[in-house]
Amino acid sequence: MFMGEYTHAIDAKGRIILPADFRQELGVTFIITKGFDKCLFLYGQQAWEELAGKLRALPISRPEARAVNRFFFSGARTLECDKQGRFLIPANLRNHAQIALKQDVILTGVDNRIEVWSKDNWNAYSGEVEPEVTAIAATLADLGI
Repeated sequence: MFMGEYTHAIDAKGRIILPADFRQELGVTFIITKGFDKCLFLYGQQAWEELAGKLRALPISRPEARAVNRFFFSGARTLECDKQGRFLIPANLRNHAQIALKQDVILTGVDNRIEVWSKDNWNAYSGEVEPEVTAIAATLADLGI
């Protein structure tokens, strides 16, 4: 399980340090893809295979199923960290998440995935959601939470 929030700077080549707390669980190779809310998702191999299996099971005849499959698979790349614990965020994914070179990024652990955010997008998102968490939690009561 991934938990926590870390701030790191992306370097001039588009590399970022993966926090040591995340490295072991993520594994040697991992998947990066477009995420929701203008962030990126990192999955370990097993979590990615579970998600990919669910996506493959969606009926291709449904336009929304095709859209979600395209969204996740078109941006997906297999990565690994270098000896310094850095990984390269491809330019198309940096563009999706509005991450500029030499900028601070936020890495957050979210159960079975890690999210990578530009610091500005994370602060804007947090500022919108945090005041509403109590109301959001009340609506999730119907789901057994």
